[in-house]
Amino acid sequence: MKKLSLLIFFLGITSNGFCQLKNRTFEEIDGLQQIQKRKTIVFIHTDWCQYCQRMKSTTFKNNEIIESLNSNFYFIDFNAEEKRDITFNKQTFKFQPTGNNVGVHELALQLGTLNNQIVYPVLCVLNEQNEIILQYSNYLSPGDFKQLLEKLKE
Repeated sequence: MKKLSLLIFFLGITSNGFCQLKNRTFEEIDGLQQIQKRKTIVFIHTDWCQYCQRMKSTTFKNNEIIESLNSNFYFIDFNAEEKRDITFNKQTFKFQPTGNNVGVHELALQLGTLNNQIVYPVLCVLNEQNEIILQYSNYLSPGDFKQLLEKLKE
């Protein structure tokens, strides 16, 4: 009986614990597109944004969403306040300070600006040539995000 309980316990861990979202970097995307063409979904967020954190803890923990993102898209989890230089599309983007220890990354501005402002969270969808095909600036529940992914797969 003990062995059966342990087996069920470990099967439970593997079915839930190994369903992790594959997070890519901007630097990886060009090489990945050479291997297999896919749309790229960029989740632009900050550490202080409550809606961003809620999406991270609900939407991006949903197993169906994780499976769809891993199977059909490249996914980049991008903190808009990232301080390292990022090379993407043969261009280098840098962190732009706006005060003492605060600022925003140029790439976040490039991908996330809507109507001359950036409001977090932002989902930016790029086609296979890394061109912006959709920008959405708002919280997306797991249900709404699943619907969006279905439309993007078409």
